[in-house]
Amino acid sequence: MLKLLGKSPSINVRKVQWLCTELGLSYEHEEWGAGYRSTQDPAFLALNPNAMVPVLIDDGFVLWESNTICRYLASREQRHDLLPATPRERARVEQWMDWQAGEFNNSWRYAFMGLVRQSPAHQDAAACAASVANWNRHMQILEGQLERTGAYVAGAEFTLADVVIGLSAQRWLVAPIDGVAPRPELPAVRAYRDRLLERPGFQQHGANGQP
Repeated sequence: MLKLLGKSPSINVRKVQWLCTELGLSYEHEEWGAGYRSTQDPAFLALNPNAMVPVLIDDGFVLWESNTICRYLASREQRHDLLPATPRERARVEQWMDWQAGEFNNSWRYAFMGLVRQSPAHQDAAACAASVANWNRHMQILEGQLERTGAYVAGAEFTLADVVIGLSAQRWLVAPIDGVAPRPELPAVRAYRDRLLERPGFQQHGANGQP
């Protein structure tokens, strides 16, 4: 059986859990991270020297980085509907996955840590306002893409891009940013979230009350 290491509130852990639901995969889950077993434990560091969650173990094969884990599991199950086999179609999905990890998530990190996690190290008002503005700008990029596709991030069909971006879009919709800057009206994003709510995996791991 697969083993997934990482704390349940983590957005990166939840994207793997959502995908496992989509794939019908069973897994053993161990809670690691802040509030649970420390990722500085030598046993964890032996699996991931970055001390970050999640970590996936598949019959002795150890993998970290949540988007890579998602790619691996979709490929392992030969789910070409989620991760296409043809180069151009696959590249379109991976382009948006990489945008999520490299651009989108970095835009909201400071604001999320300050406003939601109440981190003492993230209470600079100017830095928080800049993060919210950048977060809103990235959400407007997503809005434009969803207007073009009329359905999902990479096109007309649900893919891995939606697993990784859908959770971050949900985070924006529920984060308490209105006291910092007005939340733009993004109707395509809201319609997108409604489509995601039809999926049990998103109901359980995306819209489950955890930002």
